[in-house]
Amino acid sequence: MEARARRAIGRLRWLQRLVDAGSAPDDPEELRLRKSVLVLSASLMASFASIWVVTYAVLGLWSSAAIPFVYQLASATSILVFARARRYVLFRRSQLAMSLVFPFLLQWSLGGFESSSAVGLWGVTSPLGALLFSGARRSVPWFAGFVGLVAVSVALDPTLAASAPDVPTGVTVAFFGLNMIGVSATAYALLQHFVRSRDRARSELEQQHRALELEQARSERLLLNVLPGPVAARLKSRPGVIADHHPSVTVLFADLIGFTRLAERLPADELVAVLDRVFARWDALAAERGVEKIKTIGDAYMAAAGVPEPRADHVEAVASLALAMRPELERCGREAGLELGIRAGIDTGPVVAGVIGQSRFIYDLWGDTVNTASRMESHAPPGGIQVTGRVRDRLGPGFDLRPRGPIEVKGKSAMTTYLLLAAAPGGKRRGSRAGPQTFFGL
Repeated sequence: MEARARRAIGRLRWLQRLVDAGSAPDDPEELRLRKSVLVLSASLMASFASIWVVTYAVLGLWSSAAIPFVYQLASATSILVFARARRYVLFRRSQLAMSLVFPFLLQWSLGGFESSSAVGLWGVTSPLGALLFSGARRSVPWFAGFVGLVAVSVALDPTLAASAPDVPTGVTVAFFGLNMIGVSATAYALLQHFVRSRDRARSELEQQHRALELEQARSERLLLNVLPGPVAARLKSRPGVIADHHPSVTVLFADLIGFTRLAERLPADELVAVLDRVFARWDALAAERGVEKIKTIGDAYMAAAGVPEPRADHVEAVASLALAMRPELERCGREAGLELGIRAGIDTGPVVAGVIGQSRFIYDLWGDTVNTASRMESHAPPGGIQVTGRVRDRLGPGFDLRPRGPIEVKGKSAMTTYLLLAAAPGGKRRGSRAGPQTFFGL
C-alpha cells in the first residue's frame, strides 16, 4: 500500500514538473496558467497521436504512421527546448503550427477525407488554441490557415481518393468517431478553460471592486471626520484652495481646568482615555445642535456655528452647547473618579474659514472673532462661560446672563463681558438672576 502511494505521489510530482516546464518564478499568474495549459495540451495531443502511429503501423501504412510519430518527436523536442530556454512565444507558435499542419499531412497520406476519417479536423485546434493563448486578433491568421488547408484538401480529394490505401471499414468508422470525440473534447476543454478564466477574472474584479468601494467608504468617513460635509464635497469636486468669508459666525473655546496637574499624576493611557471620553460626548452634544466641531488642541476644544453653512440661530446653538458641556464633563469625571472642571468663552462676528495643509489638512477659522473667543475662554473664571457684548446682544430671551464688568483682556484692552449662566425656563429676560436652573453658580 505504501509503495503504491509513493508511486502515485511520484507520478503527481512528475506531472507537476511537466506542467510547470518553462514557467519562471516571476511570471504573472495568468501567464503561468497559459504556459501550463499549453504544455499540458501539447503533451496530451502528442500522447493521443500514439493511436494513429500504432494503428497505421499494424496496417502496414508506414508513411502514414510516420507522420504522427514525427509530430510526437517534434512536440517533445519543442517542450524540452521550452523548459530550458523558456521562450514562450516560440513554443506557442511551434505548437500551433504543428497542430495545424500535421493533421492535414496525415489526411493527404491516407487518401483524403473519407479514408482518413477526416483527421484534418484536428487542425481546428490550432486557431482555437491561438484564440486562447494569443488573443482574438492574433488567432485570425491561424483560422485563415485552417480554412485554406481545408480548401486545398477539397481540391485534392478526388486525386487522393483514387490512390487511397485499403483501410478496413471498421477502422475508418472507429476513427470517424474518435476524431469527432477528440476534436470536440479538445474544443470543449479549451472553451471551458476560457470560461473558467473569465469567471475567475470577473470574480477577482468584483472582489477588487467591493474592496475599492469599502476603501472609498472608509476614506469618505475619514474625510468627513476631518472636514465638514459641504467642504469635503467641494474639495472632492473642485480641488484647490478653499477659503470663505462668513459675516456672522459664533465661536466657542472650552478648556479643562487643572489639566496640567492631572496630566502629571495620571498614567498616559488613562489620561488619553479621559480626554477621549470627554471630547466624544462633547462631539455628540455639538452634533445634536448642528454645531461644527473645528478642532482640539491638547485639552482645549473649539467649535463654531454658522460655518460652513450660514444659520440664523448660530448664537443660540453655541450657547446651548456651552451650557450642556459642563454637566456632561462632570458626568465623565464621576465615571472616572476624577474632579473635572471647565471654563469657556464665546464671541460672534465675521470669520474667514478654509482648508489648510496637504497631507494632514484641517478646516480652520481665522479672524478677530476667533481671537476674542479664545481670550474670553482664557480670562473666564473657573466653571464660567464668558461671552462678549456682541453675544449678549444677539442672544434671545431664553438665556440668563450676568454682567461681569469691564476686564482687561490681552490684546483688547478693557472689555465689558458677561457670564452665561443658564437657559432661562419660560423665556426669562436677559440679565435676570439665575434661579435653580443655573448651571454655573458664580
